[in-house]
Amino acid sequence: MKDTSNSKKENSLKHVLFGSLIGTTIEFFDFYIYANAAVLVFPQLFFPSTDSTNSVLLSLATFSIAFLSRPLGSAVFGHYGDKIGRKTTLVVALLTMGISTVSIGFLPSYANIGIAAPLLLMLCRFGQGLGLGGEWGGAVLLAIENAPPNKRAWYGMFPQLGAPIGLLLSGGTFLILTDTMTAEAFLYYGWRIPFIASSLLVVVGFYIRLKITETPAFENAKKEKDEVKVPFLTLIKFYKNQLIFGTFAAMTTFLVFYLMTVFTLSWATSDLGYSKRDFLLMQLFSVLFFALFIPVSALIADRIGRRQMLIYATIAIVIFGFAFSFFMNSGSPFLVTFFLCVGMTLMGFTYGPLGTFLSELFPTTVRYSGTSLAFNMAGIIGAAFAPMIAIWLATHYSLTYVGFYLSAAACISLFSLLMISKKEHKF
Repeated sequence: MKDTSNSKKENSLKHVLFGSLIGTTIEFFDFYIYANAAVLVFPQLFFPSTDSTNSVLLSLATFSIAFLSRPLGSAVFGHYGDKIGRKTTLVVALLTMGISTVSIGFLPSYANIGIAAPLLLMLCRFGQGLGLGGEWGGAVLLAIENAPPNKRAWYGMFPQLGAPIGLLLSGGTFLILTDTMTAEAFLYYGWRIPFIASSLLVVVGFYIRLKITETPAFENAKKEKDEVKVPFLTLIKFYKNQLIFGTFAAMTTFLVFYLMTVFTLSWATSDLGYSKRDFLLMQLFSVLFFALFIPVSALIADRIGRRQMLIYATIAIVIFGFAFSFFMNSGSPFLVTFFLCVGMTLMGFTYGPLGTFLSELFPTTVRYSGTSLAFNMAGIIGAAFAPMIAIWLATHYSLTYVGFYLSAAACISLFSLLMISKKEHKF
C-alpha cells in the first residue's frame, strides 16, 4: 500500500510559502486599490463638497474603517484559526476580502443614489478590513509554523512580501488606467476596473489555498489535546503584556508606511504641485526598496534576533522623522524620491521580521488570535487615522510636525520593544 504521509508533507512544503505569499498579495492589492481610490476618486464621487479638503478628509475617514474592523476580523478568524485550523480559516478570510472588494467596483455614486452611496462604500470597506484582519495572521503562521527554528524570519517574510507586491500591482494598475484613459472616462468607469478584476486574483488564491495542508505545529497541538475553549479570553487573561507591548512595538511600522504612501500622495498632489502620475511613479520606484529590504532584514533577523533587528530599525525611524520637512519641502523631485526610498527601506527593515517577532510572543493555542490582534490593533493606532492626522498637522502647523509625529510614535515603539519579554514559545 502506498505511503501518503510523505507526499502530504512534500505537498505542504511545496505550496506553503507560495500559498502564504499569493494570499497576502491579493489581500494587499485589494486593500491598496482602495487607498489609491480614496485619494484620487472617492472624494469627487462619494463625498462631493465645495471644500476639496473636506472631501478628501471624509474619503480618508472611510479608509480608516477597515483598520477599525480588522481587530474584529482578528478575533473572529483568530478564534476559528486556533480551534479548527489555519487552512480553512484562511480560505474564508480570502473570500470575505475578495467579495467586499469586487462589490466596491459595482457601487453607484452619490449622484445616483445620494447618501446610500457612501454608506454602502463604508460597508464594503468594513468587509475588507474584516477579511484582512483574519488573513494576515494565518498567512504568517502558515509560513512560520512550517519553518526550521533558524529560518523563521526568512520563512515569515514571504507573506510580508505580499505588501509591496500588492502595492506595485495596485499603483501600477492605476497608473496604466490614468495614462490610457481620459480623466472623465477614468472617473466615470475606469477606477472600477481594478476592483472588479481582483475577482480573478481571488480565484487563483482560492485554488492555491485549497491545496495547502495544515501546519505541523497546529496538528501537534491537536494530537496533544493542547487547546483552549475561547482563545481570545485566554489571550487577554494570560498574555496581556505580550499583546499590549507587541501592539505598540508594531505601531510605527504602519505609521511610516501610510505616511510614505497615502499622506504623501495626497499632500504632494494637492499642496506641492506634483501631478498624480509623476508622484505615483516616484512612489512605485520607492516600493522596490520596500520589497528589496524585506528579505534583507529577515536574513539579518535570523542572525541577530527579530527583536534586536526591530530595535535598530526603530531607532533609525526616530532620526528619519526629523528629516521629513526638509526633503518634502525641498522642491526637488530627486530629493523627494530619495526621501520616499529611505522611508520605504526603513519600512522593509521593520516589516520583514515583524510577523515572526509577533508570532514568537504567543503559544500555538492562541498564536493565531494573539499575532493577528497585536498586528491589527497596531494598524488602528498607527495607521487608521494617520493620513488624516498628518494632513491636519501639515495644514495647521507644517510638515515639520508630521515628522515629529512619526518620531514620537517610533519612541513609543522603541520603549515597547525594550520592555517586551524575550521569551519564545514552543513551535
